[in-house]
Amino acid sequence: MPYIEWRGNKCRVKWWAGEYLPNGRKKYESESGFDDEETALNYGLDREHEVRHGTAVKSKNGKTIMSDYCWDWFEAQDLRPSTMRSYKAIINRRIEPYWGSRAVGDITAFEYEGWRRALRKSAKNGEISDKYVIDILKVFGVMMDDSVTRYHLRTTSPVVKEKRGRGKYKKKIRVPKRPMEMIMLHRLAANAYQVWGYTGWTYIWTAAFTGMRPKEIWGLQRCFASPNWPASDPLEMDDVRREPDLDRYTKMPALRVQYQHQWVDGERKLVEPKYDSWRTLVVPSFLHEMHTALLASHDAQWVFRSHRGGPLLGTQFEQTYWYPIRDGSPARKGRYARPEIPAVPEMATKRIYLLRHGHKEWLDEDGHPRVAAETRMGHELGGVEGVYANVTPAMESRIAESLQERWEKFVGNKGVWLPPFPSPLPVDHSIRVPGQVRASVTLDVDSSP
Repeated sequence: MPYIEWRGNKCRVKWWAGEYLPNGRKKYESESGFDDEETALNYGLDREHEVRHGTAVKSKNGKTIMSDYCWDWFEAQDLRPSTMRSYKAIINRRIEPYWGSRAVGDITAFEYEGWRRALRKSAKNGEISDKYVIDILKVFGVMMDDSVTRYHLRTTSPVVKEKRGRGKYKKKIRVPKRPMEMIMLHRLAANAYQVWGYTGWTYIWTAAFTGMRPKEIWGLQRCFASPNWPASDPLEMDDVRREPDLDRYTKMPALRVQYQHQWVDGERKLVEPKYDSWRTLVVPSFLHEMHTALLASHDAQWVFRSHRGGPLLGTQFEQTYWYPIRDGSPARKGRYARPEIPAVPEMATKRIYLLRHGHKEWLDEDGHPRVAAETRMGHELGGVEGVYANVTPAMESRIAESLQERWEKFVGNKGVWLPPFPSPLPVDHSIRVPGQVRASVTLDVDSSP
């Protein structure tokens, strides 16, 4: 039972904290500043109720400063390197500067709502993006949930979950998408040839016809490319899966998505694909031929090299490669001469990641089974459907055939330009091609790393 005592003109309540001191006596906690005994007693009774039901928060825990808690919480996370980098940046730039001096247990729901409104106002004014606001609130929300359920620094989270149907309905706005058309891809690939040689040409078609994530393409090594895999696989010599793969994928060319290339603690590292989505992708024969020619032109580890012959990770990929491919570029003179590159208006302001989205559209358009499409994209089906579904060789074969048909239907049109296969690189400057692509480019056209 709590007991009350007066200190000056204020009342203090003490209650048993559910622990014992080294000498065997009960350990008490207290709270002061009450104006009347009834309020103080009710407060103490609530605390003892929490002690009995295992939901009590020690006073010293609730006084933990956010600047300490933020980083203790961060160090306790075990997430992918890219996610850890994102969390660290959000804590550094947004959470610690605003909340760092506050005690974890003192943050109120009203203060959180005010902060959330301020972030959304910043997004409305164009200072930060809407997606960044969502990411900030997500990290803070998880942090506060953990302060309740895992670390017992609070009894409830200040992040109030909005109830469905409450408040004014706001339809989620999605950016309209255009269907991914072959003519648009060809313009991108032709521009990529100007910017990046045959490597760029093959990169665009690989992204569109495999649906691989960009950093999975960056991390694709020659031993996992279709001209060599699965016979060259260095990881599965003793794996029970290897024998079926040798039988299955020597009959239809396929590449293996085994890694993605990312920064980990300041170093380039090959890490597992997003969501542990290791998978094998059958490729149409035209793409297999492109990869064969590309690998024959160099002996590097990476299928897709930078201008300087190294990995793409560490380059300014968007500025050096994607933006000129997408938005065009003026003509260059001098050592790194190249003709003017026309823009591709359909892709203005768009991410190269949308080529992956377009690949999914093709799979749906061609009527492939959902399990085959989702597995190819690196997703898992949930529920009973995911338990019973299985990707068969026939499904994979039909995917490769439909992609090959799409390619042949396009290139069968008269006037479609195709670059010469590189053997060896760099491409010959004396080559002249008609139409949009007017001159070839060497792999070292840019001084950027």
